[in-house]
Amino acid sequence: MRLFDKFKSLFNKEEKEDVEAFDKGLEKTRKEFVNKIGLLNSKYKKVSPEYFDELEEILIMADIGVNTVMDFIDKLKYRVKHENITDSEDLKEIIIDEMFIIYVDNQIITSKINYNENGPTVILFVGVNGVGKTTTIGKLAYKLKQEGKKVMLVAGDTFRAGAIDQLKEWGEKVSAHVIYSESKDPSSVVYDGLKKAIDDNYDVVLIDTAGRLQNKVNLMNELDKMNKVIGKFIPGAPHETLLVIDATTGQNGISQAKSFKEITNITGIVLTKLDGTAKGGIVLAIKDDVAIPVKYVGLGEKAEDLRVFDIEKYIYGLFKEM
Repeated sequence: MRLFDKFKSLFNKEEKEDVEAFDKGLEKTRKEFVNKIGLLNSKYKKVSPEYFDELEEILIMADIGVNTVMDFIDKLKYRVKHENITDSEDLKEIIIDEMFIIYVDNQIITSKINYNENGPTVILFVGVNGVGKTTTIGKLAYKLKQEGKKVMLVAGDTFRAGAIDQLKEWGEKVSAHVIYSESKDPSSVVYDGLKKAIDDNYDVVLIDTAGRLQNKVNLMNELDKMNKVIGKFIPGAPHETLLVIDATTGQNGISQAKSFKEITNITGIVLTKLDGTAKGGIVLAIKDDVAIPVKYVGLGEKAEDLRVFDIEKYIYGLFKEM
């Protein structure tokens, strides 16, 4: 398709590696999603109500979300009517175009971290247990170290057995200093970490937290206390609060996003294990349902497989075979 030749030409040499990562990481979703649309277009050469019914089902199965899909189908029908589209092949570019519009939604979307110009940048990580939160912190630490930044890890999850040891392992792996304590409460550990970060001129502080969403009140109180400690040390911090979601959990991940949004200020989402699901449409559903941008995606198990999210690379990886 000419559209994707044009896309590919827009990416510079430095971005080619990212493009290949999105290409490989979205392979499961692409095979499932694009193959079904290809079969649909073979079945229906002309756009019809039946075509839209089956397209709707394909989109829902890709985990784009029922409400998002219904709006999406309505927009397609509107464009089909007003642009006099009859051939289903001609609808392909319209589908891709509307995917962009869903994500961007007339907003300035950025996946860039809000770095602090005066002192350490503080990034708080939240999310339920088992989503890959600690691993994500380790991978981001690796990425930031590659960029020449002095990085500290703070083990603020003093609740889950093994969380501290896991973070210490990542600290050793990526040569990042880890602040931890098995006896202090999380806010005290954060206090110790920020004091050292300021004294020793660290660039970035990555803080792990417990993932006990079952008891929202306790978690909210704990996060409130952490945020107050952080804000006293560094005005305006935390500069980012990133919610980590396992992409393979599908719509359950969106429920988590809504719950965490109720208890703290989420500035961005990290989607882990996107390479492990055929339902990569969750990227669009999250943005549409909770209005929080995806900042990073996990596209593999290696340290370098945490990638900055880019909507153009995502759409390319999703549709390049169409």
